[in-house]
Amino acid sequence: MLRRTLGKAVLATPLAAPALAQSGPVEISFWHGLAQPLGGILEGIANQFNQSQNRFRIVSSFRGSYPETMVAAIAGFRSGTAPHIVQMFEVGTGTMMAAGRAIKPLHELLRETGVTINFDDYLPAVKGYYSLADGRMMAMPFNSSTAIMFYNKDAFRRAGLNPDQAPATWAEMRTAAARLRAGGVEIPVTTAWPTWTQVEQFSAIHNIPLATLDNGFGGLNAELRINNPLMVRHLNTLMEMGREGTFRWGGRDGAGDALFANGSSGMIFASSGARARFVRELPGGIANLGVAMLPYYNDVQGAPINSIIGGAAFWAMNRGPNAARSADENRGIAEFFAFLAQPRVVAAWHTETGFLPVTQTAFREVQATGFYTQNPGADIPIQQLLRGGGQMTGNSRGIRLGGFVEIRTAMQEEMERALQGQQTAQQAMDNSVTRGNVVLRNFERTNRG
Repeated sequence: MLRRTLGKAVLATPLAAPALAQSGPVEISFWHGLAQPLGGILEGIANQFNQSQNRFRIVSSFRGSYPETMVAAIAGFRSGTAPHIVQMFEVGTGTMMAAGRAIKPLHELLRETGVTINFDDYLPAVKGYYSLADGRMMAMPFNSSTAIMFYNKDAFRRAGLNPDQAPATWAEMRTAAARLRAGGVEIPVTTAWPTWTQVEQFSAIHNIPLATLDNGFGGLNAELRINNPLMVRHLNTLMEMGREGTFRWGGRDGAGDALFANGSSGMIFASSGARARFVRELPGGIANLGVAMLPYYNDVQGAPINSIIGGAAFWAMNRGPNAARSADENRGIAEFFAFLAQPRVVAAWHTETGFLPVTQTAFREVQATGFYTQNPGADIPIQQLLRGGGQMTGNSRGIRLGGFVEIRTAMQEEMERALQGQQTAQQAMDNSVTRGNVVLRNFERTNRG
């Protein structure tokens, strides 16, 4: 964890040397974890900022997947070569907030540089995820997403299903999956980001706790609660579908996206940000792309409510232990963040990728263009975030657990063992809780006080 780097060995690290005068623009290093085509679109926005002024230059660098980018940032801080800005996925938020001198909190950055960003314009679900209890922002929201369901309209037609009506409940999902299987679809249902879609989002929309203390927002001493009856029931459903050939584990993290993009799968649970890839790669393109909200168990009282956000935010980092940035560097970071907050930038990113329009102004501007009429389903992620009246509960605000990347790995391993017939659903969830709580207690000991 990042704070561990701030121990005794850190004291011998020299302070940063004063910035030297330079004739060219101040370079701001930016590490991100988006592969193509999303990475290219993101780097294009950074280039737009570079062309809009001549004082600063964003130098973008793809550092692998989100987890790989996180590891690279930690290693960079330890060696005194951390980037000015790192894109960190949402499950790293708890770790980053406890990172001490490794990061420059956004509210401090803006106060010291005099740059202003209207965070009251940001969607509440987005703003709340990256802010402290008193509302001060810690990171710059950008590519926020939520999990939704995509389906192949052509596969639905061939199976005799209505291509304009997706399953709304898990009972309807299983019926449709069986029809797709009978119609020759190789993989009726799959999933990307399996713990995010099948555990984290599932818990949120059914208003059950992933962990105590409002999923970790209430303190470091939270404990996992995913071995509850509904979660066990759901994993049993996936196991039954696996045995009958209607569900296939698509792999860890975003690996499952490929199974839908190449036409092998009829339905997938995935990030709304996968829309850009599916539009480009799915046979038949956008005309064949169905979009729907996550299905739910309709016998669960009060379900469904809002889903939670995923994606990532941008964090300002210090170069290394006891190595702060110069005033010019901090100004460049802040100016870039302010550029990203412009409604036209937010709107363009949303319409090109499928990620959320993180500000209300951008959402209204996109609505006014008729984009959602011309691109049915593009507003599904926003509607789903507001499902249930948009009143978030402690179970649907989000997740702020330290070491959650490691916890996700444990959950994936235990779910895989269950799906392979090596253990029951109850054992898988019990083991996930036991292993995950060890991570939480280690994180608490490291970061307490």
